Amino acid sequence: MQSQKLGFEESLGKDVVRTSQCVSCATCVVVCPFNCLEYDEGEPRLVKKCENCGICPRVCPKYDWSWSKTEEFVFGRQRKEEEEYGICRSLVLAQATDAKILKLCQDGGVATALFTYALQAGLIEGVALSGLNAEKPLRPMPKLATTPEEVLAAAGTRYAYSPNMLALREGVNQKIKSLAFVGTPCQIHAIRKIQMFPLKKYSNPLQFVVGLMCTESFSYEGLFEKHIKGKMNINLNDITKMNIKGKILVSLKTGDTIGIPLSEAKQYTRASCHLCNDFSAELSDISAGGLGLNGWTFVILRTEMGEKIFNDAVEAGALRTRSVDEEPFARTLLTKLSKKKWKNFPRN
Repeated sequence: MQSQKLGFEESLGKDVVRTSQCVSCATCVVVCPFNCLEYDEGEPRLVKKCENCGICPRVCPKYDWSWSKTEEFVFGRQRKEEEEYGICRSLVLAQATDAKILKLCQDGGVATALFTYALQAGLIEGVALSGLNAEKPLRPMPKLATTPEEVLAAAGTRYAYSPNMLALREGVNQKIKSLAFVGTPCQIHAIRKIQMFPLKKYSNPLQFVVGLMCTESFSYEGLFEKHIKGKMNINLNDITKMNIKGKILVSLKTGDTIGIPLSEAKQYTRASCHLCNDFSAELSDISAGGLGLNGWTFVILRTEMGEKIFNDAVEAGALRTRSVDEEPFARTLLTKLSKKKWKNFPRN
């Protein structure tokens, strides 16, 4: 498909936004050189006449997407049929060694520990991630973190969507020369398309990307405001942590933990998530997820860069590791969830 000269309306507007395939990543908004687009309620909106530069369709993760071409770009080859959760160099279980991180993190705190190490070692000057919205409890928002303290403040997982690409734009606009990025699989797809283009303004500062394993993302208005606050009568400010271990676990300041069956929560799944075919962020440098583990993170080291940064962090004492063979159920779950995602949308 020739997308170079297509404008927003005849490409993304027609084939992505109006077909409910838009993943809300905001990549098109970020890269538009004429500022024709704004991010409005989770979707790009044309605010002035499109100049038909053809850039936005070339970076959208849902437009003219090719698994084979992107795998060739990232890894130099395509995934083999037996590589059920994507191309990788090694698998490992890991946990942060810093007690402050472990107190606030989601599972093993690997992403938080990696970014903290990379900042302290001078490998990066900032990281695009998701932080907390000061006005709406538990609603994530894109955040550019430039200190270990800011990374720590953003620790934990939010189950609504955060367009972290906006934080990448902030880093680029601040002329930060070395950045890391963490996001969901669809956001990693967008990062790779930016690099393949290439849009050097955004690709050159990127040192490595961490992908978060993701089954789905929920509507904030649906799951949090309508269900948890409205139906369950829980004050969102009283929630200290949320996790998914077979069901959604809501931890409260009282010390109580309340479970929400996934069958109830799934009605609030964002529409585009039903079309996703990547559970484990197969195109990232490092993939990380809980996979039913308690206090540890399942880590997939996919690229040479990702493996080096991870191993350096271990050698520096920022992370401790265990063999994945000690938790065979986690690897089984990884395969199961990856295969389930493949059925959502055909790969090419």
